[in-house]
Amino acid sequence: MVTQEEKKLHEEIKEAFPYADDVDWNEVYQRIIYRYSTPHGLQHIKEELYKLEDEGEIIVHHIKPNNNPVEVQTLNGMPKKIPTTRLWNHKSCGQCGHIPGYPTSVFWIMNKLEIDYLDEPHQTSCTGWNYHASGASNPVALAGVYVRNMWRAYETGYFPLIHCGTSFGHYKEVRNMIILHKEIRDKLRPIMRKLDMDIVVPEEVVHYSEWLYVMSKKAAQHKKYDLSNIRAAVHTPCHVYKLVPEDTVYDPAVFEGRRPAAPTGTVMNFGAKIVDYSTWWDCCGFGFRHILTEREFSRSFALFKKVIPAVEEGHADVFVTSDTGCVTTLDKSQWAGKAHGFNYNLPVLADAQFAAIMMGADPYKIGQIHWHATDVEGFLRKVGVPVDEYKEQFLQYLADLREGKAQPEYLYKPHRKIDFYLALPDRVKWYKGEQAVQK
Repeated sequence: MVTQEEKKLHEEIKEAFPYADDVDWNEVYQRIIYRYSTPHGLQHIKEELYKLEDEGEIIVHHIKPNNNPVEVQTLNGMPKKIPTTRLWNHKSCGQCGHIPGYPTSVFWIMNKLEIDYLDEPHQTSCTGWNYHASGASNPVALAGVYVRNMWRAYETGYFPLIHCGTSFGHYKEVRNMIILHKEIRDKLRPIMRKLDMDIVVPEEVVHYSEWLYVMSKKAAQHKKYDLSNIRAAVHTPCHVYKLVPEDTVYDPAVFEGRRPAAPTGTVMNFGAKIVDYSTWWDCCGFGFRHILTEREFSRSFALFKKVIPAVEEGHADVFVTSDTGCVTTLDKSQWAGKAHGFNYNLPVLADAQFAAIMMGADPYKIGQIHWHATDVEGFLRKVGVPVDEYKEQFLQYLADLREGKAQPEYLYKPHRKIDFYLALPDRVKWYKGEQAVQK
């Protein structure tokens, strides 16, 4: 029973953080999202891209038939090609450092679906954190990092798939800048030539969640557990769809095409029920600069503006999102609320972790849920995952590794030590075999 004191506290919280139930969020969304669109429409960007290619100003990394592309629709109705195989994975700094089950889930799904991919050791950070958190970089440096990574993908013959939402949004902005500003290209080209590289721009900038959404119906055919009674709230990362928003995938089947297709569509295709909540548009609280300078604000925002509405309005069983900072903030902030009596404990997963575990991936070796702060185990038990059995096997595996009784398990052929020092296209031939390269 709720006491008068608790009721008063909840009223004060609602007054301080209004849920704005009377606001038409769809109308607000449509108004704001177009405001943030580039003044140069996506069609103009694409036209200029191919024009610069014809003039020899840049090299365009084209999506080819052997990438098995699927055409989808973006915000303004423009078609976007999503390559589904022969993928060069541009990993996320934060995913690898804070949520290692995130990239391993992506690779596990690719293995399960027999996707040809590279986990490239010669990728660098996009430096988006430096730009968005501190504003300390400059346009040419940002463009140089982008082109260097895109050149590396180009020379391997595999098309780049961006894991991090910030890298994705940031790279869309940098692509537009390179295409629209000759002065940037003129300063960038001599720098790249010193590295024996040139200005390479991919035909599309593709986020892994878009790839997963396109593949989700096929992936769901491998589903091991019934999700029909699961209520899932979704947070779409700001940097995925609010940076160059017209280059984000939409689908009429997802909220009538008024919200991004991924990751909502992926969760839908796995059979869970999507629940709505009034603050779906809001940031998760991470905000880059906030998390560095106002961490308690980030934690409070994540709890009161995201987690509580998802639970109290949507009665969610799980929170699914698709970016590094969002998973980290929504998952790792809830303990702060618990310390003050707000014990909502809403499990948080990336869409890749959600999909992989539902397809039968080991929740510890692959999903690595032991890195999470919320009760993911409880959610998995609810859908029938034999958590205790997996945990016992995992602990035994760790003990065997420590005692030298077992060898580490790999998702792909391990890199040789020399591969971390040499960035040679011929390495791909060894890594994938001549036959794979000649496809």
